[in-house]
Amino acid sequence: MINASPDLRQQLIQTPQLHPKHGQLRHSPIAGVILTNGEIDAVAGLLSMREGSPFTLYAHRRVLAILKANSIFNVLSEHNVKRREIAIDQPFELALPDGTPAGIEVLPFAVAGKGAWYLEGAAHPNGEAQNDVGDTLGLRITDQATGKSFYFIAACAEVGPELKQRLNGASLAFFDGTVWRDDELIAAGLGYKTGQAMGHIAMSGERGALAALADLDITQKIFLHINNSNPALLPGSEERKAVDRAGWQIPADGMEVVL
Repeated sequence: MINASPDLRQQLIQTPQLHPKHGQLRHSPIAGVILTNGEIDAVAGLLSMREGSPFTLYAHRRVLAILKANSIFNVLSEHNVKRREIAIDQPFELALPDGTPAGIEVLPFAVAGKGAWYLEGAAHPNGEAQNDVGDTLGLRITDQATGKSFYFIAACAEVGPELKQRLNGASLAFFDGTVWRDDELIAAGLGYKTGQAMGHIAMSGERGALAALADLDITQKIFLHINNSNPALLPGSEERKAVDRAGWQIPADGMEVVL
């Protein structure tokens, strides 16, 4: 699983493949969780996984330091929940609960972003600078048996040349679709921060995701992490039509994607 959102319990209920096995007191088929950042949207759901079923938590050392510094995450006993530090541009293989290889390779890479907003103005738990490399990761995930892969980027503040090079030719890319326009929350009276201030590129605009990724060869393009203020969520809206014309998809709950 990639990230653990605050509504994880509801997601699990709605996904039969993730239900516990019948006849076992405590069980979960989730063998591991990869964290791409330390934001609330990525880590809050971990507290719903505290029932004792073992799994591995994969994260950059900066994110692991955040969890270690907050004692509430001690409910995820290291006896059952192993912490595994992952490093940028160093591929690793996921493991099943018994330790056997899962046959899935993950390559973490740095993307433009920012540190968790709840740490703004405070020292980072590991003593390093705020908003440093490792706060925001993208992932390339590969099925080692077939060689097929996809990209997952839940937060991204800017699409630069290196990211374009990575994504060009991809079979599938999930990409940050938090806001339609940069000042969306401010204009709607819902907040005081721009998308950029939160570490998220807008979908629209000359430097938005639609324009920045338009010339890349990506077979399937799916937005995710879409804020409820984003009008592209509304079927029939002009914003949704623009997304459709650009060849992107807005996913629905329960959507399954086949490579």
